[in-house]
Amino acid sequence: MISAAETTPTKHALSLPVQMLIGLVAGLALALLWPEVAATLQPIGTAFIEAIKMIVIPLILTAVGLGAYKMGADVKQLGRVAVVCFAWFYFATFLAIVIGLGLDMMFHPGTGLNLRPTGTVPANLAHSINWVKFLLDLIPSNIVQAMAEQKTLPTLTFAVLFGLALAGVGERAKPVVAVMEGIMAAMFRLTGWIIALSPIAVFGLMAYLFATQGLATLLGLGKLVVIEYVGLFLLVVIFWVMMALLGERPMQVTRQVMGPVLLGFTTRSSEVTLPVHMQKLEEMGMPNRIVSVVLPLGYAFNIDGTTLYIALATTFLAEAYNIQLGWGGYVSVLVTTLIASKGGANIPSAGLVVLATVMTTVGLPVEAIALIAGIDAFLDMGRTAVNVFGNTVAAKLVMRFAGAGVTDDVVVTDDVVVT
Repeated sequence: MISAAETTPTKHALSLPVQMLIGLVAGLALALLWPEVAATLQPIGTAFIEAIKMIVIPLILTAVGLGAYKMGADVKQLGRVAVVCFAWFYFATFLAIVIGLGLDMMFHPGTGLNLRPTGTVPANLAHSINWVKFLLDLIPSNIVQAMAEQKTLPTLTFAVLFGLALAGVGERAKPVVAVMEGIMAAMFRLTGWIIALSPIAVFGLMAYLFATQGLATLLGLGKLVVIEYVGLFLLVVIFWVMMALLGERPMQVTRQVMGPVLLGFTTRSSEVTLPVHMQKLEEMGMPNRIVSVVLPLGYAFNIDGTTLYIALATTFLAEAYNIQLGWGGYVSVLVTTLIASKGGANIPSAGLVVLATVMTTVGLPVEAIALIAGIDAFLDMGRTAVNVFGNTVAAKLVMRFAGAGVTDDVVVTDDVVVT
């Protein structure tokens, strides 16, 4: 047992989110003052991201497996969790798309622009989603290979089935469960070590980003950036209202998850935030069996910030190409984004693939992506942060409507799991 005194920071220590903000500002300052030095700091951020990715797959396997095992005695509850999850995922996605389209109708940020490509289109970028391959990829023929290739959805599928199978074999499963609990405890401990270095990583990432992409590109397409962030803020306001209706204190919850949100903002990777986000929600009193099912599903299927961006970027590029979408075009964007955003979860460069799919639907050339590629990093920061926060809301909703009576015998304290 680890005492609270051993894991709780002293009164005078700066909180991790504050340290990360300091790192962000310091990185920006370095990029402005010594851009040639800042441009060499990418390896700092890359090393941090790789370190987090190192523990994501083992954590998904153990946490999701244990969550499914604990729910195995009540399969109906697992079904309720899945139903509430996907009902919210589609509703939130619908809201995000409508906000993106609504802002375009109001401000028309792409009208009259004489844009030139600011980046390049990734080689061999898919123009559509192969649904048969997507479904088949959910079933890993070799789970070890799937884990080695960092494939989240096949690992998630196997973990759920493995956990349910363990629940079905009774007493014989207890030694395996004990091993999985030990591995998960070690993963949370390792997460604590890595996250302690996040302010340094944020400093390196921000210094490199601003030194190499600069503010000139950002200002050149600033209208799109500003409108996207307005849309993301409106989406967060809706999330706050939802939490208030659930009886939560929105500002308090926001402060509690600010660490994972800032981490998503600076690293531009939802996957990187998964371990620390799971840990934070359990510290907030949410049972492991809820967190371990909702968050991995959410990170795969609930990308609200990204869907808002896809809707806005598509209409922006259509206007830049002088294509009048009309109501039929807007409906096509809405329906295609709603469907495609759930099918891109297991695809490399999923956001770009979904964007390419939607653009093709309304007659835009995929090469148009190059027009906004130069500012994509700045757009990606905000949408990733909102993706993370949106999954916090999803977890709260599931806890309210499908988590009645759920408790755990696993307690999380700061950076360790104690049983």
